[in-house]
Amino acid sequence: MADPNFKKRAPKFTGVRILKQDAWEALVGFICSSNNNIARISQMVNNLCLSYGPLIGHVHDQPFHDFPTPESLAGPEVESQLRKLGFGYRAKYLARTAVIVSKEKPENWLESLSNTEPFDETEWKTFEPGGRPGYRKAHEELLALQGVGPKVADCVCLMGLGWGESVPVDTHVWQIAQRDYKFGKGKHKSLTKATYDAIGNHFRLLWGEEAGWAHSVLFAADLRTFAIRLTEKTEVQEELQLQIKGESEDGVTVQATTVVKKREAIKEETIKEETTDDLNVVFSTAAKRTRRR
Repeated sequence: MADPNFKKRAPKFTGVRILKQDAWEALVGFICSSNNNIARISQMVNNLCLSYGPLIGHVHDQPFHDFPTPESLAGPEVESQLRKLGFGYRAKYLARTAVIVSKEKPENWLESLSNTEPFDETEWKTFEPGGRPGYRKAHEELLALQGVGPKVADCVCLMGLGWGESVPVDTHVWQIAQRDYKFGKGKHKSLTKATYDAIGNHFRLLWGEEAGWAHSVLFAADLRTFAIRLTEKTEVQEELQLQIKGESEDGVTVQATTVVKKREAIKEETIKEETTDDLNVVFSTAAKRTRRR
């Protein structure tokens, strides 16, 4: 299926890549990400490593620790200690998930959910809307863990387990789906479970095995930080005719001179989005300004 919106934006964001993280590290990191910001998530992960990760070594007296194993987070005192470290309600989720992974699931259970299919870039595969059976199985099993909802499960599937068709849908992606892909009407007026699945299915039909990467390109393109990349530049020529009079020894001579002045006009379009608390309505306004040189 053709996607003119992606075709317009993708050439400006060719550097977007999907991380290939350790599955357990991705799972813990995204549980920490729930209702959180990047600075606080980074602090949580750092505290987790300092408190429970094995020491790798020192650089200029600065200790560096590896990521803690599921077994190291499965102790009886872990939850209370994580609460002291500022993890809040996530402390319970992490401690319980560590117990499930290390004691209740078979060895290497999490890794067994990984995508082991070879990637053939020469062949375009027609995808079922729900993705491949392996992806659906991995997503379903992750949902049984503490603190893992559909979005966290999709993040782990995409970045930790290698399922490229996984499409994590947060409020930002929901806004993109409303503005550019006509969601937000009829039965998809709010981000329910049915709407979440419908957005992922639509993107999988558009982009197949690369749906997760493609959705990340659109995510990056919509960030204010990169708005300048989507500007349009046009060169305008203005002709100004001047008549210059010069006097010679024989009399008065009139000379006509044409002066061409060039300027570059840069039209910048930025999208300002305002959302209601329940994410039912999105208003978009375009602000244009021209800079002359």
